[in-house]
Amino acid sequence: QVQLVESGGGLVQPGGSLRLSCAASGRTFSYYAAAWFRRAPGKEREFVAAISSSGISTNYAGSVKGRFTISRDNAKSTVYLQMSSLKPEDTAVYMCAATPNDAAVWSGRFDYWGQGTQVTVSS
Repeated sequence: QVQLVESGGGLVQPGGSLRLSCAASGRTFSYYAAAWFRRAPGKEREFVAAISSSGISTNYAGSVKGRFTISRDNAKSTVYLQMSSLKPEDTAVYMCAATPNDAAVWSGRFDYWGQGTQVTVSS
């Protein structure tokens, strides 16, 4: 299995930017599709973005399309989420996920999860 550790969260003003990182260990990460999800206080977990094992295919939630960009560096076993034009409603715990199946980019079904990193958008 693969272990995932997120970093890069913090407090940012509305309109600001932040980059999250997810470092993987344990298995050959280049075989895994990866994704970011988020959970806001009092809400269900929500899909944010996903990327295929090669990085060729990506998928975004409508609420973040055009503002967030998912990418990966398989040589570093790391997935990134570049977030721009942040809004207060983006406040949540952001979690990284992975699975050895590229179909998950579209199905949203992931097997391995990190603990999450808090992102707070507030003035």
